This record gives sequence, C-alpha cells and structure tokens, in this order.
Amino acid sequence: MAQLSAEERVACRSPNAPGGKGVRIPKWKYELVRSAILAELGEHEVPFAELTKRVGARMSAAEAERLGSLGWHVTTVKLELEVLGEIRRLSGSGRQMLELSG
Repeated sequence: MAQLSAEERVACRSPNAPGGKGVRIPKWKYELVRSAILAELGEHEVPFAELTKRVGARMSAAEAERLGSLGWHVTTVKLELEVLGEIRRLSGSGRQMLELSG
C-alpha cells in the first residue's frame, strides 16, 4: 500500500458542484498556479481557452515540469478561485472570458 505524503494540500472545489469535496492538490502547486492566474488576469481579461498557455509562459521550464499536467492544474485552480470569488466569468460572450473580481 502506498504511503500518503505529509505534504500540505489545498482543497479545490468547483462552482458547478456546490457542496462537493473537490480534489486536494499540493499547496505549492496551488500557490504557483494561483499566483500566475492572478498575475495574468491583473493585466486584462483573458479567454479561458488561452489561460493555460499564458500561465505556462509565466513559469520556468523546471516549474512546469515539476507541476505535471499544466492544463489540469490551471483548470482545477481556476475553478477554486471562482468558488472563492477571486475571479469571475464574464457573461455575454460566446467564449468563456475571465477577469479578477471586484
């Protein structure tokens, strides 16, 4: 049986599944992706379809490699940031656009 790591984790939920447990990812991964998403959205609104590429451009090659699946982590953290109200989806456009809340 595999040993569970004592590494601190962050629960990431989805606004599409209120009350759900979500998934737990290592805190360092959450913080790395969260800071890149917030930095990108701090400059302008961003289409969700471009978010992974833009977040990846803010990381070193070593960070991206250590992270693993960039697209999965960006989507997972983005959803948690929506639940927390830190970012929001813009309505009225054909594609999903994101911006900082407030």
